[in-house]
Amino acid sequence: MKRLYRSGDQTLLREINLSTVLLTLQQGKAVSRAGLATLTGLNKTTISNLVEKLSEWGLVHEIGRDTSGNGRPATLIALNPQAGCIIGIELGVDFISIVLTDFSGQIIWQQLAEIDPTIAQNLIIQQALSLVDEAKEIVESGQQRLLGIGVTVPGLVKVDEGLLLFSPNLQWRNVPLRQIFFEATKLPIYLENDANAAALGEHLFGLARQTKNFVFLNIGIGIGSGLFLNGELYRGGGGIAGEIGHTNFTAGSRPCHCGNRGCWETSGNQYSLIERVWALLNVGRSSVISKQVEGKNAQITLAMIKEAAETADEMVLEALAETGAAIGLGVANIINIFNPDLIIIGGAMSVFGEHLLPSINRIIEKHVLTEMRPQTKVLISSFGTKASVMGAISLVVQAALSNPSWVAQG
Repeated sequence: MKRLYRSGDQTLLREINLSTVLLTLQQGKAVSRAGLATLTGLNKTTISNLVEKLSEWGLVHEIGRDTSGNGRPATLIALNPQAGCIIGIELGVDFISIVLTDFSGQIIWQQLAEIDPTIAQNLIIQQALSLVDEAKEIVESGQQRLLGIGVTVPGLVKVDEGLLLFSPNLQWRNVPLRQIFFEATKLPIYLENDANAAALGEHLFGLARQTKNFVFLNIGIGIGSGLFLNGELYRGGGGIAGEIGHTNFTAGSRPCHCGNRGCWETSGNQYSLIERVWALLNVGRSSVISKQVEGKNAQITLAMIKEAAETADEMVLEALAETGAAIGLGVANIINIFNPDLIIIGGAMSVFGEHLLPSINRIIEKHVLTEMRPQTKVLISSFGTKASVMGAISLVVQAALSNPSWVAQG
């Protein structure tokens, strides 16, 4: 977002202070003006002026009084969920997910549309824009403010240019998605890699709100990662770090959509799970899925596997255990490399969390350095399959928290 002030002037200092107040409120509970002064290091007069301005812009509001102390009850300040609405879009390989939320990330409306990944790129984008129009109509009917649109996509994203450089699983190259969405909506557009966005979403709304060092793994058709190191999203020298699914932890020979062979995601993604189920069926193993796949064009879906797993189907549980072990090998390497406090798993495969985690943890115990193992927790995202689309929401929220005067000008 372009700033309207020069570095070092009073406007810059004021904007930094406004942002500091918002970020402090976002990371914690409602707090009094005196509490904000203590937490931020700003004096009480400055805090009062900042809160007044943020309240005028609708970004914060008073929510009651703190009567826990012995003195005069203090008025509590919190972020205002009604500060504005946000649209988040996840362009998946075979789906489009869209949510409309308030400023706190509470979902107002959502849709999930299946798509054929073989159809033309422009048709997929047009379908996404049609869903955006539906969301905009809801906002307009409620006479609310629309702050912007966050868009996530699997692949290498040049954030500063709003450009998708390459998506191996979509086979898209050099797509100016930010420009396309802006020209269609005339709204602020924030484009990001799906796993990076999901990591930011976990930091703002999810399991990693108080965690400075964590890794988010988005496991579905591919495996992407968002690296949060020392409290910041790590992008690398070229701005496109995190393609951990294309590291070769397995020394396998399976071809990957990126053009290489043996990429980690080929042994730990949803396709590898489906292949394991087929392989067990083909050697005569019994399963509740057997009758569902009779016929020439039979397919196995994640929903079928999920349903079978919930009935404790032995064959399916074996396939899930093997897949969990493959995922665990990559997770173990991540722990040895980054020593994170937390690893969060989201995406399509997160629906199997309870079945994958035992194998993941078993492999971690085997391969992680003894001194490192107790430091890292592995959890399933509370957002599950919506982790990346909620990450898209967080892109707009983060922009507003970092540059609050932009919201006022909108």
